[in-house]
Amino acid sequence: MGSIFRSLKKSKKSKKAITGVLALSLITSIGIPQVAANENLGYVDPSTSKNPGQSGTNVETYRVLANSVNGQPEIEAAKKGVLTIEKKQFKDLNGNKKLDLYEDWRKPVHQRVADLVSKMTLAEKAGLMLINTHTPIADPKDGKYVKSDDPLIVGKNMRYVIFRQTPTVDVIAKYTNQLQELGESSRLGIPVVVTSNPRNHASTDYTNIAASEGQHSFWPGPLGFAAAGDTNAVNEFSEIAAKEWRAAGIRKVYGYTADIATDPLWARIEDTFGENPIVASNMIYNVIKGFQGEKLGTESVAITVKHFPGGGARDNGLDPHFVEGKFNPYPTEGSLLKYHIPPFAAAIKANVSSIMPYYAYPTNDSADQGLTWYSKDQQFEEVGFALNDSILNGLLRGKLGFKGYVNSDTGAVGENAWGAEDLTPEQKVAKAINAGTDIISGSSEPQLIIDAVKKGILSEKTVNESITLLLTEMMNLGLFEDPYVDAQHALDVVANPKAQELAYEAHLKSLVLLRNDQNLLPLEDTTLKEVKLYVEMFPGGKDGAGTKGLIDTIKKHDPSITITNKLEEATHAYIYVKPVQSNWDNNPRITVGPETGITNVDRIVTIQKTVPTITAVNMTNPWVLDEIEPNAAALIGTFGTKAEAIMDVIRGKFNPTGKLPFALPASMEAVNNEVGDVPSYAPEEDASYSYVNKSGDAYKYGFGLSYNHGKAKKK
Repeated sequence: MGSIFRSLKKSKKSKKAITGVLALSLITSIGIPQVAANENLGYVDPSTSKNPGQSGTNVETYRVLANSVNGQPEIEAAKKGVLTIEKKQFKDLNGNKKLDLYEDWRKPVHQRVADLVSKMTLAEKAGLMLINTHTPIADPKDGKYVKSDDPLIVGKNMRYVIFRQTPTVDVIAKYTNQLQELGESSRLGIPVVVTSNPRNHASTDYTNIAASEGQHSFWPGPLGFAAAGDTNAVNEFSEIAAKEWRAAGIRKVYGYTADIATDPLWARIEDTFGENPIVASNMIYNVIKGFQGEKLGTESVAITVKHFPGGGARDNGLDPHFVEGKFNPYPTEGSLLKYHIPPFAAAIKANVSSIMPYYAYPTNDSADQGLTWYSKDQQFEEVGFALNDSILNGLLRGKLGFKGYVNSDTGAVGENAWGAEDLTPEQKVAKAINAGTDIISGSSEPQLIIDAVKKGILSEKTVNESITLLLTEMMNLGLFEDPYVDAQHALDVVANPKAQELAYEAHLKSLVLLRNDQNLLPLEDTTLKEVKLYVEMFPGGKDGAGTKGLIDTIKKHDPSITITNKLEEATHAYIYVKPVQSNWDNNPRITVGPETGITNVDRIVTIQKTVPTITAVNMTNPWVLDEIEPNAAALIGTFGTKAEAIMDVIRGKFNPTGKLPFALPASMEAVNNEVGDVPSYAPEEDASYSYVNKSGDAYKYGFGLSYNHGKAKKK
């Protein structure tokens, strides 16, 4: 929607039809009356007929605003002409100066898609079935973030790309507009779908942001939403985030994660909604409804829920990005359908646009999962889920009734196609597409699909079925009519103070108070004048930069707090511990120590033994706290939470209500004894798994204290 009208903002209230500058009808192939040869054919060439003004998008367009009276949708063209027929405007996407069926927004989407499929070459189809990372040119002096001969969009006919950088949203808007300009310039004018991992939260391994000007609104992580247990807040977040993403031109989320956190060692628990499939199902359902709406439309952002049929069932936390974790174990009878499938069923109920299977294969060492067996003596075909016909066509599409498209994980049909290592690249691609995968992530080689068709191991009919699903998503998103966005509007959307207010409330609700000896908290005004607070961050950063930053944040947020940098002068201490493990390390560990970035645990214990210490721990995983918990006077669990929100809970400005989204293990021995494919509270799990503090409180799933009522009430 990168209009060059400065005065026209993207809002439903301001959209009116442009009239008086466009001429009458032209010949069409769908039965519209032919005009006389000497009449103006109503054709506008955007290269010579720009609307006045400049939006700052670096892409000049000819724009027609929506008109609810005659059904005219907003359309915008940068490279191809605009046709006028019966006082309605259409983009001439293939440049033939007549209205083709796929260009006619009045027609049903399925008819438009079928017409477009019939016009595409095999090379164009193959390119559409790939998605890979696309990186804009950094800080271009000429403002061009994309080359005119871009190797993916132009060179390989690709139309789905993954954007992983985190510039301000106005830069993103300019970048996505330039991608769309390339798409429109192509033979058939097929637009681009820009995809991203979630970008409204802190993240260890993926798209990490913090609260800053020009960025998307900053919310607690998915675990924080699960801790709050507030599905309304999740829906509010998703609606707000969708507007932000839409305004920047990002129209598809690689997320959210429907995996159930049943193995505490798995590094990707940070991305989940915890270990309760009921909670995760409710969260996933509301995320989809918030981003997509009741049905996919022009204001939607499409969701790709991952990782089917659940990535949480791991073997000692090992992840299938690596060969060591290439299989999913199910040691508990029926655990797959009972615990791991429900969030995906909820996603399907919410009409999720696409689903991503994980890299792993299901091992035949598993207990019986109640599915139709692959063969007489094999429960599963031991091949990665993206190539697994029984899992995709059988379970996902057959048993669960999924009607959208399947998006493989990055490299899951390439180097990480576990169980298919002996196949050629063409055979892997054919096996995946025949098994139900519709778009292959991590590949920029359409020739593999072309060759698979030519060799007869993949039919073009099957290819057409896949691209029909992909083009249907594009059409429903309105990208064929107007893929452009306005950079200033994107900045305005993310600057919405109401969104920031709701995000902050979500941060507050996400906090879990686990321990509060002798009612140390809250530090209210009546007692604060006697308090001298020592503050330290772990890890502290280079030259203590992390600690200094935390102190500055506290001083700015609440100047009434007296902070001392000398422990011997302090009456209280506040320490913020942020252990970390990266999935890319391929080394699952959840103890707090040098192995998770906390090099000076002894210092933590010294502080705790010197003065009453409030200890906050950022819980991207269910950490083993047996070294830093015993001497804490108060303990708070955080989940990618703003530092200001933690201080408001400490000060009593907000009464904590959050509950643990997973149990905290008593020790590494407890971790080694846990089952791995069931939640901690399941009857099959070890009853002694959870940590118990000196007051006798077990840090089980759902535990949390509040100031006024002891344990946080169940919602």
